[in-house]
Amino acid sequence: MSNTPMAASPLTRAVLEIDEYASGLGWDQPARLFALVDTARLRTQEPSLAAQLGLQGESETTGLTPIEQDEVPTDKPLDEFLATIAWPDAVVGCALTVERLMLPPSAEAQVPQGLSDKKLAKWVAEHPDRQEVRMTVGVLRDGTRDSALRLREKDAPTEVLTGAGLVPGLAEALSATFAE
Repeated sequence: MSNTPMAASPLTRAVLEIDEYASGLGWDQPARLFALVDTARLRTQEPSLAAQLGLQGESETTGLTPIEQDEVPTDKPLDEFLATIAWPDAVVGCALTVERLMLPPSAEAQVPQGLSDKKLAKWVAEHPDRQEVRMTVGVLRDGTRDSALRLREKDAPTEVLTGAGLVPGLAEALSATFAE
C-alpha cells in the first residue's frame, strides 16, 4: 500500500491497494474479484491465513484485507456471474477490478442507435477517442462504496481517480451480491 493515503477510509485504502496490485500485473488482464474481510478479525480468527498474507506484524487494528477469489469466468456476462455470488458472514465487502473501453461524454451524441451489444462494442473499440480504463470498485455490506479509475494513457499512481459514484452500475451489481 505504498501509494495509499493513510487518512483514507478502510474501503478507499482497500480499493487503492487492489488497484496497485492490478497495476503491477500490467494491462490486458481478466477481471478479478476480491472478498474484503476485517483485518483484525482475520488475525484473531484465522492466524495462519493472516500469517500467509503477511499481516502478523502490522500494528494497524482497523482495515480491510482483500482476498482474491477464483478466476472470474470469461464465458458469461459479468452481471450474470455476479448474480450467482453469495458471501459468507465473515466477508464484510467485496471488490472487483475490470478493464473496459470507454468514450468521453462528447462522443455520446455520435453513438449509432439500435446496435446490438456486439456491434456497439466493436464501434466503441474502433472509435478514435476511446480510452482504456481499469476500474476497481469496492462495496461493503452496509452500502458504503468506493471506486478507483486508472486510464491506460495516464498509468501512474498519482493519476488514479477515486470516488464513491464513479462506476454506479458496477457498484450496484456488487452490492446485490450481499442481498438476502
